[in-house]
Amino acid sequence: MARIKGAVNAKKKKNKVLKLAKGYRGARSKQYRIAKQSVMRALNSAFAGRKQKKRDMRALWIARINAAARINGLSYSKLMHGLKLAEIDINRKMLADMAVNDADAFKSLADIAKEKVSA
Repeated sequence: MARIKGAVNAKKKKNKVLKLAKGYRGARSKQYRIAKQSVMRALNSAFAGRKQKKRDMRALWIARINAAARINGLSYSKLMHGLKLAEIDINRKMLADMAVNDADAFKSLADIAKEKVSA
């Protein structure tokens, strides 16, 4: 049986990493060993960034809901508790959108929550 040499696959592997490192400065885009380290770090940061984005968006939604709730005479926690008692299942993304774009509908939800919390 013929011997299989590894040069072709090794070159493919290296070219894949160097392609990902395209646009990096200096040795990071030219030398395989340094490019590999940079690409690995970049991919880890990208993964962490996708998770961080979700946290940031949730924090933004909560800030918007809290601001609108306080305009309607409630705190964020009282609003959420009141909505839970009223069995209104609406997620924070939709509540934040209502707070920004549809103040009347948000006010009606806040009134329902206020009524449930005080009762």
